[in-house]
Amino acid sequence: MCTREAIANRILQLCKERGITPNGLSNISAVPQATIKSILNGESKNPGAVTLKKLCDGFEITLGEFFSTPEFDALEQEIK
Repeated sequence: MCTREAIANRILQLCKERGITPNGLSNISAVPQATIKSILNGESKNPGAVTLKKLCDGFEITLGEFFSTPEFDALEQEIK
């Protein structure tokens, strides 16, 4: 699994836990629906830190909490 897949999976997991849709997330995070869609569909190769911070604010979690999962801990280094 690569980083962008892990980010998309984490967003979907948090939406499910909170009972919100990606469109609902757009409303509470002020991130455009098109941006969230491109992240979830794997079209966004590298979601920016500002975007991720806004999403975390929408979820009411910190960036640290977003990335503090076994899935992120298990990622291989992506140095190419």
